[in-house]
Amino acid sequence: MQFTNSDFHSLIQPLGSQTLNLENAGGKGANLARLIQAGFHVTGGFAILTQAYRDYLQQNNLTQSIQAELAQLESAGAGQLENCAAAIQGLFTQADLPETLKSEIRAAYQKLDNHAVAVRSSATTEDLPEASFAGQQDTYLNVQGEEALFKAVQGCWASLWNARAIDYRRHNHIPQLSAAIAVVVQEMVESQASGVLFTANPLNGIRTETVIDATLGLGEALVSGQVEPDHFVIDTTGSKILSRTLGAKKVIIQSAKGGGTKTSTNAGKDSQAISDAHALKLARLGQQVAEHFGIPQDIEWAIQDEQLFLLQARPITTLYPLPQGLPAEPLKVLFSFAAIQGVLAPLTPLGMDTLKLVFATGAELFNIKVDQESQTILYEAGQRLWVNFTPILTNSLGRKITPYVLDQIEPTIGQAVTQIKDDPRLKPAKDGVSLSARLRLARFGLPLAGNVLKNMLAPHKRREHIVLAGEKVLAIMEEMSAQAQGDRYEKLAWRVELLPRVLERYLGHNFILFVSGVAAGMASWNLLKMICNKSAPYLTADQKADMDKLTLKITRGMPNNPTTQMDLALWRIAKAIRQDPAVLRLFRENEASELNRLYAGGRLPPAAAQEIDAFLKVYAGRGLGEIDMGSSRWGEDPTHVFEMLNGYLSIENPDMAPDVVFERSAQEAQSAIDELVHLAGQNGGGRRRARRARFLAGRMRNLMGLRESPKFFVVRLFWIAHRALEESGQDFVDAGVLEQAEDIFFLTTNEIRALAGGEERDWRSLVAARREVRRRELARRQIPRLLLSNGRAFYEGIQAEDVGAGSLVGSPVSPGSVQGRVRVVLDPRKAQLQSGEIMVCPGTDPSWTPLFLTAAGLVMETGGMMTHGAVVAREYGIPAIVGVDRATQRLKTGQLIRINGSSGRITLVEEEAS
Repeated sequence: MQFTNSDFHSLIQPLGSQTLNLENAGGKGANLARLIQAGFHVTGGFAILTQAYRDYLQQNNLTQSIQAELAQLESAGAGQLENCAAAIQGLFTQADLPETLKSEIRAAYQKLDNHAVAVRSSATTEDLPEASFAGQQDTYLNVQGEEALFKAVQGCWASLWNARAIDYRRHNHIPQLSAAIAVVVQEMVESQASGVLFTANPLNGIRTETVIDATLGLGEALVSGQVEPDHFVIDTTGSKILSRTLGAKKVIIQSAKGGGTKTSTNAGKDSQAISDAHALKLARLGQQVAEHFGIPQDIEWAIQDEQLFLLQARPITTLYPLPQGLPAEPLKVLFSFAAIQGVLAPLTPLGMDTLKLVFATGAELFNIKVDQESQTILYEAGQRLWVNFTPILTNSLGRKITPYVLDQIEPTIGQAVTQIKDDPRLKPAKDGVSLSARLRLARFGLPLAGNVLKNMLAPHKRREHIVLAGEKVLAIMEEMSAQAQGDRYEKLAWRVELLPRVLERYLGHNFILFVSGVAAGMASWNLLKMICNKSAPYLTADQKADMDKLTLKITRGMPNNPTTQMDLALWRIAKAIRQDPAVLRLFRENEASELNRLYAGGRLPPAAAQEIDAFLKVYAGRGLGEIDMGSSRWGEDPTHVFEMLNGYLSIENPDMAPDVVFERSAQEAQSAIDELVHLAGQNGGGRRRARRARFLAGRMRNLMGLRESPKFFVVRLFWIAHRALEESGQDFVDAGVLEQAEDIFFLTTNEIRALAGGEERDWRSLVAARREVRRRELARRQIPRLLLSNGRAFYEGIQAEDVGAGSLVGSPVSPGSVQGRVRVVLDPRKAQLQSGEIMVCPGTDPSWTPLFLTAAGLVMETGGMMTHGAVVAREYGIPAIVGVDRATQRLKTGQLIRINGSSGRITLVEEEAS
C-alpha cells in the first residue's frame, strides 16, 4: 500500500519519506528509505522515529534510572553486565506507552489495513562503516493487532539495552546514552524462500563474486542458526554460478495463525531453496543495490509468490576498501606500504600526498615523467598507501627476483604472492626486459654502481661524504623556509612549494648517494655470505649451522646508525640524570606528561633541560609515524622522550645498561667475524677466501649502518616543511578559516594551493569529515598485507604446517633464545615495558627503538630481515621474530613465553600452579 507524508504524524513517517535519515530513523530505516526512493521492491510500512523513543524516556523518567544502573555496572565490573541489562530492560516493560503515541501508531497501522507486520529495531549506531550492530536489537515477526504492535515497539526499544549492545557500545567507545533507536513497521512477507546476499565475497574480499545463502520459509531460521542454508557463489562479471552447495534445511519457520511464528520439520530438505535462475536474478539485483549505495552491501531478501522483496541493505563493514577509481581488471597487485614501514595507523591526506611526491620525483631517475597525480606506484585505500608492483610481477625477470626481495623485506607478502603468481592474468607477456626498460635501468644503475665502487674503495671517507651531502640539503631547505614573506596567503603559497622545490633540485643526486652507501654495505654482507658458503664442502654439519648464525651475529652493534645513535644519546641523558639525586628524584616522582609541562614552562632543572635541548636539536623531527608529514613530532610534544627516559631510569642491572648492551653486541660481532673468517678459510684456497671475508666484513661494518640514514634524512626534510606549514595553519586559524593549526595536514597539496590562492570553501567541514574517517580507520583491527584490485585481501602472517599446540611461528630475523613475560605494546608512548619483558607489537619505526634496549626479545606481526625493527634488534643482540600472525591478539600481557630468533618459533610456557 502506498502512503503520502500527509498520512502521518511528526513522530511517524512512511518508509519512503525523504526526511528519513540515520539520526531520526536509524540505520535500517534510513537504508530502506533509500531503497524505496530508488525504486527497489520493498514492502510498505512506516518508521517510528527516534524522537518517539526519546519522548518515551523523558515521559517515564527512565534516563536517570538507566544512568544509575550503568554507574553500578562500572563500579561492579563486567561480571554484572547481564544483571545490568536485565534491570534496564525491565524498566521498559514497566513503563507505559504514551497515549498520544499509541494514537499515532494506531492511525498508521490502520493505513496498512491492520495487516500482519514485521516490527524491526533500527538503532542510530547500527550499520556504521566502523561498527556493524547487525542483529543486536530485536525483530518481531507476524505481529497481529494493535496491542501486540505496541508491545513489539516497546520490545524493540528495550533491546537497545541488551547485554550484547551495551558491551558493544562500551568496547567501541560509543557513549551509552547517545544511542537512540527507531522502529520500522512493514507489511509481513510470507516468504516461500529467504536469505542473505553479499555483493562481494566476505571471506576473500573479491568484489566480482556475489555470495547467497538461501533457506525455505522465513529468514529467522537462517539468522538464528537453526538451518544450514544453500550456498551459492556467483561470478557477477560473467553471470555464472561458480559453486553451489545444498545445505541441510531441516526446519522451516513460518508465520503462525494468530501471530508469531512456528517451526516445522522440512520433509524436502534436499531440494534447492531457490532455483539457479533466481540466484542469478538476485545477484544482478544485488549489484544494482551496491551501485546505488556506492559500496558493497549485505542484503536480506525474501521471495513470496515469485515476487522478490528486499528487506534490508547495509554496508559490508568487514571488507577492506579499494583504491578509488582503480578497476578490478586488468588485475593489479598491491602490497602494504604500512607493513614495510611498520606504521599501520592511517596517514594524513598531506602525508600520503607527500610520499606520492617523493615517489614521483624519484621516477625522474629512471627518466619517467610523472607527478603526484599521474604516478601509478602508490595508491590510497583506507587512508593508507599501497605499492603497485604488478609491472615487476608480470615481468619474467621481476618474477625471479621478487621472492628474494620480499623474503628480505616482508616474507608474509611473499607468502601471499605464491598463492597468486600462477594466475593467468599475471603471466609475463614476453620474456626478458625491453630495450626502453634497460635504458631506464641503466640511467639509474650506472651512476649507482660507480658510487658503490667508490664506497668500497674508501668506506670511511665516503660515508662521511654521503652524510654531509644530506646535511647541506637540510641547511638549504631551512634557509628557503625562512624566506616566506607577505600575508598569510603569500606565505602559504611559498611554503606549500618548499618541499617540491627541494626534492626536484636535490633528491636525485642525494638519493643515489644514500642508496649507494646502503647498497655497498648490503653487497658486502651478501658477498661475504657467498664466500663463506664456498667453504661448505669442507665443513661439518654443526659448522655449517654455526656459519648461518654467525652471518647474522656480525650485524650486531653496528656503528654509524643514526637510530642507535639516538637511543644511546637518550641513555647518556639518563646517566646524567642519575648523577644528580635531586633531578633523579624529580623524574622518578613525576609522570612523563608532568615532566613535559615542567620542561615547556622552563621549570625543569637547567642541567636536564640543556640535555633535552641538545637532544631535540638533532632529533626533534622524529616521532611515532614520522614517515607521515602530518604526524606529531618530538619537537612539538616531547612527552614520549620523557617516557623513554623514565624507562631507562628503571634499568638497575648495570649489565643491561644500553651502552653496555651495545658495546657487548659490538664485541660479539667482532668475535663472530673472527669465527666466520676462520670457517671461510677451511681448505681449498681457504687463505684467500679468509682475506676476502675479513675485507668484506670490514666494509659491511663501516657502511651498513647507513641503512637508517636515508629515512633519517627524509624525515628531517619533512620536519622542516611540517613546521612551516603548521605556522601557516595557525595563520588561518587566527583568520577563522581553520579550527586547528594541524588541520592543514588534512588537506591535499592541491587543496592547500587552492587555499593559498584565496579559494573560498567550507574548509572546516572538509577537515572534520576527514578526521572522522581517520577516527574510524584507527579502529580497524587488521590491515591486509597484500591487496588485489578485484578486492581479494591477504591478512595472514607466516604459516607453517608443523606448528603444534602451544606454539606460534614467524620469520626469524635476530638469533638467540630467551624466555620472559609478554608485554603487548600497541603504542610506544604507552608501553610500560619492564626490563626483561618480551615486547609484542604490530610493527615498529624508529620511535620504538629505545624500547629495544629494555626488551629481552621482540615479536612483531609485520616485517622481514631488512625492515627497521629486525635490523635494530640484531644490532642490539636481542632475539626477534617477525611476521607472526595476529601476535598482539593471540599473546597476552603477562604470559610466559620462550622465543627462538634462530628458528622463528614461539613456545607458550606452562607454569606450575602455586
